[in-house]
Amino acid sequence: MLRRRWLKIPVFLLCLAPALWLAWLFRQEDLGPNPLETMTHFTGDWTIRLIVATLAITPLRKLLGLPDLIRFRRMIGLFAFFYGCLHLLIYLYFDRLFVFSSILRDVAKRPFITMGMAAFVLMLPLAVTSTTGWIRRLGGKRWQALHRLVYCSAIAAVIHYYWLVKSDVRLPLLYGSLVAILLLYRAAVWLRTSRAKKTVRPPVATMA
Repeated sequence: MLRRRWLKIPVFLLCLAPALWLAWLFRQEDLGPNPLETMTHFTGDWTIRLIVATLAITPLRKLLGLPDLIRFRRMIGLFAFFYGCLHLLIYLYFDRLFVFSSILRDVAKRPFITMGMAAFVLMLPLAVTSTTGWIRRLGGKRWQALHRLVYCSAIAAVIHYYWLVKSDVRLPLLYGSLVAILLLYRAAVWLRTSRAKKTVRPPVATMA
């Protein structure tokens, strides 16, 4: 059932819906007393949520026995990058007015900005190489190794959020817990696979 291509359409619309909702609120001037803070938190939240969703695809497809969930991972990952771009653009335009000297000072002096920039930079090569053509160019193993940068990006995004909010850290801790669980799952699978390979002994050669 999941192999039907039309299922990508509702997933696409679900991922796009938050951006459309934000655009509607912006048009209606209904972003609350601090529109910049509202837009910044909104896009940042959806960036992390979709990163977590991307990381959750592999465990869910194995635990639920739904291998075709992998079809949605690229789309969800690209939407995470899309919301990350919106998050960055809101900061660059509304907060810093594209004054790059001010941006560079901000990155150097404010750790949460530094960590946020690091999370975005780590997402860039993942978005660029998300196509089938890049998989062929890099080769499967190198492509997979490169896309493990998503783990570092997820950790950096959570730290960025935690350092940003300062007082109410419930959401950063929630996202951090989800990222930790998903990474621990991968570590456990890798460890189990490594042990299984070590226990497999080569066949003993016999003489005819």
